[in-house]
Amino acid sequence: MGDDMDAKVPQRDAYSLILDAIDVGVYRPGDRLVESELAERFGVSRTPIREALQRLETQSMLTRDGRSLIVSSLDHSQLAELYVVRSELEGLAARLAAQHATPEEVAVLKDMVKADEHILEDPAALAQSNRRFHKQVHLASHNRFLVRQLDLVHRFMALMATTSLAIEGRGAVALAEHAALVNAIEARDGDAAAAALKQHLSEAFVTRLKHDSTE
Repeated sequence: MGDDMDAKVPQRDAYSLILDAIDVGVYRPGDRLVESELAERFGVSRTPIREALQRLETQSMLTRDGRSLIVSSLDHSQLAELYVVRSELEGLAARLAAQHATPEEVAVLKDMVKADEHILEDPAALAQSNRRFHKQVHLASHNRFLVRQLDLVHRFMALMATTSLAIEGRGAVALAEHAALVNAIEARDGDAAAAALKQHLSEAFVTRLKHDSTE
């Protein structure tokens, strides 16, 4: 009876649970996902887990390795392509946020930047806060279709094995870039906001490329 009840859990729930686990780093690129282990972890039957895994494989979030599925990773070309798309879409989000963000949304962004000053030495916490900050900028654009597309882009960002924020010195620089972005949004300067966000992502990409070239 318990298994029958679990089977009634919607597929999207199992899908979201696995996706969230990848996003927060519970499962990293190269990790093998096993139906039985996932079912036990999330408390659902294997049927919705299996359907969710098939969906994630179709979306290229998972890659087949023989009979197993592993979390995908991004090669250099894919990473470069992702940054191009992310830069354009997030630049648009910043421009729209400068036009449409409410005073309360600007206040939240300011508070997030200030709070991050206390976690600069914790790359994992800073990376999670960074995702929340960018999501808040997306929401401040007040464009649901753009937010939806950026959700997809950020889903694939989870397939990067490391965060550029873990590289020495990058956290403090990124925080200053966030502050500049918020100032432009508060000033209702769409051009400056878009430029600040694009520059922020460009610096992150350059930092990552330099780091990867030395490994």
